[in-house]
Amino acid sequence: MASANPSSRSELSAEAAERVLVGYGSGEETAVGRFRDARQVEVGARASRRRRREEDLRPQERVAAMLGGREQADVCETLLLRARADLDAGRDREAALQLRVGLEALLVELKGAVADPGHEEDMGTVTERKAEVGEAANAALEGDLSEERRQQVEELLKISERVLRRRRVLRG
Repeated sequence: MASANPSSRSELSAEAAERVLVGYGSGEETAVGRFRDARQVEVGARASRRRRREEDLRPQERVAAMLGGREQADVCETLLLRARADLDAGRDREAALQLRVGLEALLVELKGAVADPGHEEDMGTVTERKAEVGEAANAALEGDLSEERRQQVEELLKISERVLRRRRVLRG
């Protein structure tokens, strides 16, 4: 502790700090609380509240960017959202058909979209299992899906959604 006050607390914690700076400067500068360059960082409960708020606002920011013409939704994103809505509403046949087209679009639109090992792995899995979606969609044209086919649709939709989320997160 840098305080010469014997009555001050001996234990410091980030949560109790009024502000936390990360920076650099000469020994003399930093000894008196001055820095050549410094950034204030959020820590503890305050940081998590801020992070949660930013995460809560992210979808609204995206909608605003789309409405303002600064961003456009990929075709695959729209189709996969429809597939999720259909699956959640118990419309398994429609979900399988939406997923078939959404997956095709995803493989084209997001190929190499982000440099991340998880992205490449998920895209590989979707490519390898693409035939399952086609078979599920063909079965959907003939009638209700079996539980096995429904599970395949659910799993591949989850992987596709993860690809979309990862791209959004890594792109910022």
